[in-house]
Amino acid sequence: MNDCIFCRILAGEIPSKKLYEDEQCLAFYDIQPLAPQHFLVIPKAHIASAAELGEEQAALVGHIFAVIAKLTKELGFADGFRVVTNCGEDAGQTVKHLHFHVLGGKTLGSFN
Repeated sequence: MNDCIFCRILAGEIPSKKLYEDEQCLAFYDIQPLAPQHFLVIPKAHIASAAELGEEQAALVGHIFAVIAKLTKELGFADGFRVVTNCGEDAGQTVKHLHFHVLGGKTLGSFN
């Protein structure tokens, strides 16, 4: 998708500070971090949002969460982190490509 910024990052057209990459996903640091550790994990397949996920993507999503667990351990904040995915404009999704924000490295407030 030529107009998708994450697809352009995957294609190498836009630089990113890569943290991890394999055949299914890419992890890179957020350019506007909201925590001392803030990175994104995106699937290489273009999926607009979590609302488009079905059983056929279950293994992909499981793999992404395994990558998140691996990276938080390597970066030293596996004891406390948040994973967020916004779904739709009303939830604040600005890039229409499924992505998971991983935030940690400090005590995060609750949603109470």
